[in-house]
Amino acid sequence: MPSDTVNSSDAGTSLQLAKAKGSGQLTVLFVAAEGFAYIDHKQQLTGVTVEIMRDFVQWLHQTQQLSLSLDFVAETDWTRFYQRIVAADGGVFGLGNVTITEARAQELQFSPPYLNNVAVLISHADVPELSSLQQLSDSFSAIQPLAFSGTLHEVRVRALRDSFQPGVEIGRVGSNQQLLELVASGAWYSYVDAYNYWRAQQQGMPLRHHPVADDSGETFGIIMPLNNDWAGLLNDFFNAGQGYRNTARYQQILLQHLGPELTAILEQARLAQQ
Repeated sequence: MPSDTVNSSDAGTSLQLAKAKGSGQLTVLFVAAEGFAYIDHKQQLTGVTVEIMRDFVQWLHQTQQLSLSLDFVAETDWTRFYQRIVAADGGVFGLGNVTITEARAQELQFSPPYLNNVAVLISHADVPELSSLQQLSDSFSAIQPLAFSGTLHEVRVRALRDSFQPGVEIGRVGSNQQLLELVASGAWYSYVDAYNYWRAQQQGMPLRHHPVADDSGETFGIIMPLNNDWAGLLNDFFNAGQGYRNTARYQQILLQHLGPELTAILEQARLAQQ
């Protein structure tokens, strides 16, 4: 993305300055996602990632005697959100369910994983469930591949297309909601995160999951610009004691915002990787 399209003025207090003053403000960019960063019935911003950041600030107060505030800033476009974090300065954090990869780690910093993801292949509910990927050519012959631009799901969809539908054009969208609606229309298939599929199914969308194509090797991390000097303490926060993700508090957050069924699916993915 051209640099002149990115807001490079996103900034937050550095750790060095916060230590000198005893206080500061951290800027937190987020892409709204139900269960992770959303406005609740009380018109308050909450969600799994939002509450993790609040727990981090509370931990910093307890362990570093720092008084910090969080400035949450909404961004509607995921690609722009990502580039804004890359271009940001100092104490800026990004909540967008960003998959941790070596390539991305060259241009920004990641926290330790806060969630294990399962990427799932979906189609309209009328499409019979695949028992093997080799059936895709025939079973998906009447539908086209669709991808969320700039994500690892786009890479997955392209790989399926290249293997089983060579030459077929890939449609592209810029939001999960648009992707789910198009797949539910019956003309497309795609990959999505398990939590997006699960919620769409709960809402009654006519979608089918094809488990033979599941990919449970991903993890999500909070992202930061390379010049963010809080990364070491964020790592310490996740690893303190028995580990943040092994605490009752973490489980409480998942259950409250994702519900017991989805929490079980995602935690099973974590245990399978240990």
